[in-house]
Amino acid sequence: METYSNLEKLSNDLKNLFQNQNKNEKEEESYFDFEIICEQNKTSFKTHKSILSSRSYYFKSLFNSKMKEYQENKLILKDVSSSILFLILNYFYSGKIEINLENAIEILIFSSKYLIDELIEISSNFIKNNFQFETIVDILKLSESMNLNQLLDFAYKFILENFEKFIKTSFFLELEENHLNSILLNDFVPTNEIEIFQSIIKWGKHKSNINQENQELEKEEKEKIKNQISNLIDKIRFIDFTKKELENTLKEDLISNQISQKLIQFQKLQEENEKELKEFIEKENQNSFIFKTRFHFKSTIIEEGKHFNLIKEWINDDNFFFKMKLRFSTKKEGFDYKRWIYDSNSFIFSLRNDKNDRKPEKLSIKKVKNQNAIYSHSDYGLLFGNDIYLLSNLQPGYSNTGVYYNIPNGITPRSNEAKNYLTGSYNSWVVDELETYFI
Repeated sequence: METYSNLEKLSNDLKNLFQNQNKNEKEEESYFDFEIICEQNKTSFKTHKSILSSRSYYFKSLFNSKMKEYQENKLILKDVSSSILFLILNYFYSGKIEINLENAIEILIFSSKYLIDELIEISSNFIKNNFQFETIVDILKLSESMNLNQLLDFAYKFILENFEKFIKTSFFLELEENHLNSILLNDFVPTNEIEIFQSIIKWGKHKSNINQENQELEKEEKEKIKNQISNLIDKIRFIDFTKKELENTLKEDLISNQISQKLIQFQKLQEENEKELKEFIEKENQNSFIFKTRFHFKSTIIEEGKHFNLIKEWINDDNFFFKMKLRFSTKKEGFDYKRWIYDSNSFIFSLRNDKNDRKPEKLSIKKVKNQNAIYSHSDYGLLFGNDIYLLSNLQPGYSNTGVYYNIPNGITPRSNEAKNYLTGSYNSWVVDELETYFI
């Protein structure tokens, strides 16, 4: 027995049936049994209940309910243009649709409202692959209103990855307070904290209808800005400010008195009592973010004290938009995942290195084609490029930093210093436990 398929012809025949409806003879017109009217310009489209119900759960429920529209064989739509309606009905018949930057959001809105799962996925994927500053705020609002959580996460991810550029556009000022709140809760905003703070002030001015060029603010204007940003300012990580930046911020008088007093106390303890400073920060961190450092990977140096707990928190932090999923873990059972992972932003680092005098540094992958970041090799174990080998069953591994990853200036590749750089020795180090997460 042989099975033949000609889906292209089927698609074309059904498309022609729909598109040529006004050219059909009276006899053929009788085959249509339902009419959809676009109220905006009174455009009418003849359709088939069987097609509509098979392509949309909304229409299936409508026809099963025997409502007025079912009885009258007619539905009037008020919330869609005739051009979008034509594209979607044509898709119902042909299985084909052209999505572009001009119509993607309208298609997604219609598909979400009328429960067309395929088009929700298709249009969402198009939007995710074509994010623009001009539309990102609309996409955030749309995703929230229609519970499109995956698209919402991707929209936030796009903003975070491009935050430094985004805050310099007028579109940033159109964000709602809840959007900014979600962004500021994130520990991974790749921009200097003072720039984040200044962008919030700029946003506050805009929402308060205060001229952005006005540097000499009146007392009344300052109070307006304070009120506007009152629910955001406690998410600014003032601990990441330089001493000078903090001094200037307090002089500007644009933050609440409560936070100002805490910052003044912080400044005083910095100069007088390190032990009390640590206790003060630990206490404040129970209820506030202002003394919780943000992880800025623009910096080359990985600071153990500031960043070790942050990395651990990311694994289960719901506010971290780059969701981390456990791919595999091992103590002595060996590795089982075999695929090269490459990303031009990949890096390796050490939080502690007791065997040399250098501070641990972030080592980025070399910008060369086909340099591979990570691989679970069937014969060796887990490889970070060709720089670090973690042998199966966590036996002593090998380190040869500088093959696929950049090493600091002054270290010669394949030298003893390079081999010892991250692991402390070439092949006498042992890993107790390993967990690998994908984001």
